[in-house]
Amino acid sequence: MNAPFQPRAGTREPFAAYVCDEDTAELLRPIAIEMGWAPERVARGGLRNAVQSLAVSASPTILFVDLSESGDPLTDINALAEVCEPGTIVIAAGKVNDVRLYRDLVASGIQDYLLKPFNGDQLREALAHAQFSLSAPRASEPQANRPHIMSAVIGVRGGIGTSMIASSLGWLFGEAEGRSTALLDLDVHFGTAALAYDVEPGRGLTDAIENPGRIDGLFIERAMVKASAKLSLLSAEAPLNAPMHSDGSAFYQLQEELRGAFEVTVLDLPRQMLIHHPHLLHECNTVVVVVDLTLAAARDTIRLLSWLKANMPAAQVLVVANRVMGSAATEISRKEFEESIERKIDFAIPFDPKLMAQAAKLGKPVAEVGKSGRTSAPMIALARAIVSHDGEEELEKAGKSLLDRLVALKPKRPRKKD
Repeated sequence: MNAPFQPRAGTREPFAAYVCDEDTAELLRPIAIEMGWAPERVARGGLRNAVQSLAVSASPTILFVDLSESGDPLTDINALAEVCEPGTIVIAAGKVNDVRLYRDLVASGIQDYLLKPFNGDQLREALAHAQFSLSAPRASEPQANRPHIMSAVIGVRGGIGTSMIASSLGWLFGEAEGRSTALLDLDVHFGTAALAYDVEPGRGLTDAIENPGRIDGLFIERAMVKASAKLSLLSAEAPLNAPMHSDGSAFYQLQEELRGAFEVTVLDLPRQMLIHHPHLLHECNTVVVVVDLTLAAARDTIRLLSWLKANMPAAQVLVVANRVMGSAATEISRKEFEESIERKIDFAIPFDPKLMAQAAKLGKPVAEVGKSGRTSAPMIALARAIVSHDGEEELEKAGKSLLDRLVALKPKRPRKKD
């Protein structure tokens, strides 16, 4: 027998299943067809047949094994590992309802354990997680020798569009720039990252807060909700009667795992969390401070900039004025605001209520919906400033970056005829 995890020659099938009973086989076959897999790949024989078959043939990409007839599931799974090729995602099923067994099986490398009897929806969910894991970045994958970029977006006041900017940055880094990106919305009860992308938030973030010890690479793969090909998000809509108490260890561990699994992390950080968990900013390369042109925002910007200067002297701090209207419609002028905070506003994003409404209706980030409008230039420039802070003189080695192409999409003013 070959050494454990040694690759074998041969073409890999996308899916195979080894089950112990016909009921499970009949449940699996139509779902396999839904997924685009051959129903003939569902075979009888359980784990023993799986080990015998895979010892002489290439492993499938996704493997379902039935442990119902196994006397020692953990030992048998380890035997399976010796004949599986690297990268095989294993979903197991069995009749033993034991939390310790589940934890041991997950620790041994399987992705999920389904307790029999299970229904079609549970099976579909497990297989969907497996498919997501194939496309999601893994901590072991090289990231093209590019340093990880971690940015925090903090609003000095509530309701000024901080989450809009965070979700737009996530889209720009992921889809426009082509970097694997994680968007972490830490407003556990009222976060809007999932709404911005029209996806269900899932329980990943609340599970992480309640059980920090579970957070590892596999947890990240399962908990992250895929918003697009290059962007995954972690957010929550925790019940209002369920306070999420944390000493901060869960957030720190999440940051560490995201750093290993993605090229870019965007933190949508409620300003109150800065007080309780200041360590969340210690790993950030850039802090984006979102403001509006009001007296209250000027006061709190001064306080926040002072804190950042004292606690994060090496970080790049960018001040972004959002929802900027004409000077007559603002509480104080831009010049007065800049004089108050004793520094320039780095980027000003104009107020476009029609674009905001359209993005909300479509369930897409503002940067995507308005990529050819007047809001695009400052947000693209903001994304470029964050990327370039890490010492990259070129955003792409060959040709212009996609961010540059998005700038080129802006409609040009027609020249006046002589």
